[in-house]
Amino acid sequence: MTQHSASSFNGMGFANEFWTSTSGDLAQRRETLKAPEYVTEVGDATPIVVDPADRRQPWVGAGAAITDAAASLIWGSMDAEQRHAFLDDAFNPAKGGFSVIRIPLGSCEPSAQPYYTYDDLPFGEHDNTLSRFSLGEGEPGAPDATKDFKYIIPVVLEILKINPAVKIIASPWSAPAWMKNTGHLCQGGHLRFDEWTGNGFDPMHDSFEGCYARYFVKYVEEMAKVGIPIWGVTVQNEPSNAPKWPAMMWTLKQQAEFAHKFLRPAMNEKFPEMRIFINDDSTHNILWPVNEVVTPQEAASVDGFTVHTYEGPYSNFFNASRSFPHWMFGMTERRCMIDETPEDAAHIMLGIIGNWLVRNGESFIALWNLALDERGLPNQVGATGRRGVVTIQHETGEVIRNLEYFMLRAFGQDVTPGSTVIRSTNHTPDGWSGGLGSVAFLGANGDVTAHVYNPTGEAIEAAVTVNGQGGAWQKVTVPAWGLVTVHKSNGEINVSEVPEDDEFELNPAPKHLIGDVAPGKVRVWGHDE
Repeated sequence: MTQHSASSFNGMGFANEFWTSTSGDLAQRRETLKAPEYVTEVGDATPIVVDPADRRQPWVGAGAAITDAAASLIWGSMDAEQRHAFLDDAFNPAKGGFSVIRIPLGSCEPSAQPYYTYDDLPFGEHDNTLSRFSLGEGEPGAPDATKDFKYIIPVVLEILKINPAVKIIASPWSAPAWMKNTGHLCQGGHLRFDEWTGNGFDPMHDSFEGCYARYFVKYVEEMAKVGIPIWGVTVQNEPSNAPKWPAMMWTLKQQAEFAHKFLRPAMNEKFPEMRIFINDDSTHNILWPVNEVVTPQEAASVDGFTVHTYEGPYSNFFNASRSFPHWMFGMTERRCMIDETPEDAAHIMLGIIGNWLVRNGESFIALWNLALDERGLPNQVGATGRRGVVTIQHETGEVIRNLEYFMLRAFGQDVTPGSTVIRSTNHTPDGWSGGLGSVAFLGANGDVTAHVYNPTGEAIEAAVTVNGQGGAWQKVTVPAWGLVTVHKSNGEINVSEVPEDDEFELNPAPKHLIGDVAPGKVRVWGHDE
């Protein structure tokens, strides 16, 4: 068996290579590996062929949600030095490279503050002109600041100083209560469709739909004034869910009609490039081909379709992606629990989200809650046990990075936004069972990156090659429930290392679980829980 060193094989390959290994139990935390020697035979290893000739969708980036809860820990539990070190590690393109964040358009759950919208009035009163609209009061981050100015705005502004290219997606959990049929922010209800507010019957200015569309535009306008550019909006977070926190119900048809008749025309006046996404919910609701529900005219007013991954079957995703393939598709929410097993966390994070959805059309990832504390707090419903991308000790500001962080860093550090997803060998049909899975990318500068995921409890040897390199293979061991990344380039590569974690006790009990989806429908990587 002929072997070549990675560096001596550059006539057929790349000048530089960077390999890392992360195990599901985090015994290996993006451990840097020596570039494997080239060999001419696969032997008993599992072959993985990376094929730059077969190009798929564009890659936008990966990151997580800056909720009021997450922002309160980053801003309130950390001192300025801790905060900058953490955010710089995550968002600096020369380090973690996170490049997408999702923020709530109004209150969500979890929240450190009592629930609010930007135009709160008693039910029965109206504000057709949105004259009382306010993101909050006070200086960003000041102790007496309110609403978004208290935590979200100062944290996002600091992120933008570190990485001005971060894409920001805003999602509402509820319209102001006076715009809803129930008069309440929480437990569902819907917009006051076909009702009027103001003085006249101009649909854009006097209907509740038109008023709510202008509410979105006002939000984007006011955020821009404080230096926060909104890249995209979703019509509604989890429109099938009516929980105890802010929520509002929409059918997919209602979302598409609202986007077509009201939201797109309203955005066209001031923000014509705004990306509008529909669904923003788990795949259990995509029961029929979307083109049987959404007309081509409505689809032309929508830029894309986003999914959550709390509930399957995930194959329902094809009902959207194969109906309107010109849309952009993204994953906008999923979290784990503090006591999640490495197997379960890896299957959903590395398998479903980081492998299966990317291979099948996903262009960006936004996980749920960049940070929660060691109990899974803060929130307004007393539910402990949830886990953020990182865990922040609420009294000291110390940080523990969870598997979610390492999944995001594999995209952020190794895959440049603007890359193209390319075909690679995959031995797992669904992302979480069978043999090795992989995803791969071709950078605009010619870089090639691959992630190889092991959905089993035993280490597996892989043999990796790039189409065009002939019979030149590199063998590497992929750890149990783990991930190996390889980045090949003829230029410089980001080889930054993950900081060491702090040490503190996790305390998720007592656990008061209130499902993030309808009761009895929680699903983990394809199985009912």
